[in-house]
Amino acid sequence: MSVTPIKDLHDGMKRVSVEAKVVEKGDPREVKSRFKEETYRIVDAVVADETGSIKLTLWNEQIDQVNVGDNVKIDNGYITSFKGELQLNVGKFGKLAIG
Repeated sequence: MSVTPIKDLHDGMKRVSVEAKVVEKGDPREVKSRFKEETYRIVDAVVADETGSIKLTLWNEQIDQVNVGDNVKIDNGYITSFKGELQLNVGKFGKLAIG
């Protein structure tokens, strides 16, 4: 799968591969599942390549794996738009690799 530059990402894209550096990582917050009696941890991070930056949503165990300064590779991710801001999502079927 070829790597897509961040500047070329747009809402609704699926099966994207992105390689980028983590430049920012927010504080974890908890969200409740709409479907089950479960709570998840979620963090918004910002990743950037030489073409731009995008918000990356990290869930649960991904939060502890990713730190500012890390290079990450997302395979089979997808792009959504929330409040007018593009977001890169790993999702259930995507893969997040550090290094």
